[in-house]
Formats: sequence, C-alpha cells, structure tokens
Amino acid sequence: MSATLSARQELILSLIVREYMQLPRSGGISSKALVEKYDLSLSPATVRSEMVALGDAGLLYQPHTSAGRVPSDGGYRYFVQRLVQDDTLPAPEQRLISHQFYQARADVGQWSRLAASVLARHTQAAALVTALHSGHARFKHLELIATRERQVLMVLVLQSGQVHQQIVSFDRELAQTELSAVATKVTQACQGMVAQEIEAGPWEMSEVQIQVMQLVAGVMRSDDAFASGEIYLDGFQNLLADNDPAQSAPVRNAMQVLEQRDFLEDFLAQALGPQVGGVQVVIAGEGKWEELRACSMVLARYGADDVATGTVGVFGPTHMAYDRAIGTVRFVAELMTNLVVENYA
Repeated sequence: MSATLSARQELILSLIVREYMQLPRSGGISSKALVEKYDLSLSPATVRSEMVALGDAGLLYQPHTSAGRVPSDGGYRYFVQRLVQDDTLPAPEQRLISHQFYQARADVGQWSRLAASVLARHTQAAALVTALHSGHARFKHLELIATRERQVLMVLVLQSGQVHQQIVSFDRELAQTELSAVATKVTQACQGMVAQEIEAGPWEMSEVQIQVMQLVAGVMRSDDAFASGEIYLDGFQNLLADNDPAQSAPVRNAMQVLEQRDFLEDFLAQALGPQVGGVQVVIAGEGKWEELRACSMVLARYGADDVATGTVGVFGPTHMAYDRAIGTVRFVAELMTNLVVENYA
C-alpha cells in the first residue's frame, strides 16, 4: 500500500468505509453528513478537503460532480490492511459456534456443511467451504453391502473423512458374510495407504479381494484428481437481499463463476498458500481475476499440513463488513484445525 495518510485522513477514510459497509448508497457520503453524524471537531470544508486528498490517493471516488465520496477498491484495501483494529468475534458467539462444532466433533462429514452454515449466518455473506483433502487420498475403512444378485454397495472411507459410495458388480453372487470378511481383510491390509501403494502389491489374497482392492484404488485415484475436495456453499440468500441492486447483480455473477470447479481450484491455489494459518482478503479480484471485480473474499486454510487441509471463506460485495468477516473466518478455521489435529494428527 503506497499511500501514506495522516491520522485525520485515516479517521475520515475509516468512517466513510464503515458508513458504506452499513448502508451502501450510490450517491456516496457528503462531508456535511459525516461531520453531523459523528460530531467531528472539523468543519465540513476541512473534511471535504481531506476527501479530495483521499480521492487523489485513489482511496475514494466521486460518482458524479454533486455526489459525496465512495470508497474505492484501494480504499477498502487500505482499511483492511491498516485500519481494522479489532476483528475478534464476540465471546458469546465464540461459545455458540464452539458448542455447535463440539456436538459434531465425531462426524467429519458434517464439519464442512456446518462451517458453511455458521459462516453465512454470522457474517450475513455467502460462505464457501471445501472439505478436508490431502494431496493423496489415504485409505481408512471399507464396507461391502450385498444389494441384489451380483451387485454390491462399496462404501469407502478415507482418512480425510470423505466417504465414497459406489455400486459394483462381481462375476458371481456373494453372500454378506463373505463380503464382510473381504472388507475386513482389505481394511486391515490397506490401512493408511495411498492408491499407488495399493496397486503396487504384491498381495496374497483371493481373486475377489484383489478385485475389490483394484476398485478401491480406482476410486482413490479419482479422489486425488479432485484437488479441492467437495465444495459446500451457503448463504446465497444474503447476497440476493443486498440493498444495492447495482452491486448485488455483479456479485451474483461472481458467485456463479466460483461454482465452476476449474476456476475455483485455480483461484484458491493462487490466492492461498498451501500451508495452514492466516487469513487472506481478496478485494475486487486484486487485479488478477476480472470475474471477481465486484466481489471481495475472506479466506483461510484449515487442517494439518501433513494430514489434510481444506478452505473456509466468505464472499460478498466490496462493501462487506470486513472486520466481522475476518474474525469469523479466522475463528472457524482455527476450530476446524483443532478438530483435525484431535481426530487425525
């Protein structure tokens, strides 16, 4: 951030950004309205002069000649990097969220859905969460359930907590007792392995057991190609309820782009490092992602680097409440990281 502001300029910029986050308006905020609302010991003329300077620095802009000032992308960026003072989530909300995750601590499959719901509710933005995923899927448990004739339901559980269900067919009809025995032996033999290790063998097993292991390895290889894990989205209605139609429409367009897996995986790989820790704020695409020019995102990785990781985040218009979003995303990411460490590391 190249701009160097005086304390007075930072105060004025902070007030304008916060005003706009609370009630966006196309006409901007006037110096007179700012002085009267916050009882500033400055004249409207002085505030207006500082607004002009902030405009020259690229932090505010004037929609038209008679309008007040509106924060620019650079203004929001300056606010996030230098003026957000306290982004800690209030203690009662921390306790509520912690209790919700405590209740679901043993159900890994529910963590991502719960995180998306919690983030959307507590930030009034839209939430994006990717399920836990390791660089290479590792085997944890297998169940084989007889369905009809030669068809069997294969339920594969990975160490990341992901569950894959698939109907498979065998050359002959298999009794449930035999299927259970095969599943037990494969589970014991493949514990903690990646697909390549399962395929390498050699295995001293029956033909059915070898066939099952090949099927398991195939599913795991497909999972390896799913770089970001399953994606959970929540809170779209928060964007639809935005008070500024001119801004909400482009944000909804950005939301549709984020649902495209190839784009999302590329975006997350560039916007976030591979390691867990820290919160990243992406404002208006940061000049890299034109598709997100009307959208801001607050993102963090969770998990354990040597086990599995995922991403939590919220997105919305550039006038979103950044301090609250940052605090909520950080708290949820830390909670989920603790759960991963307790359950897997």
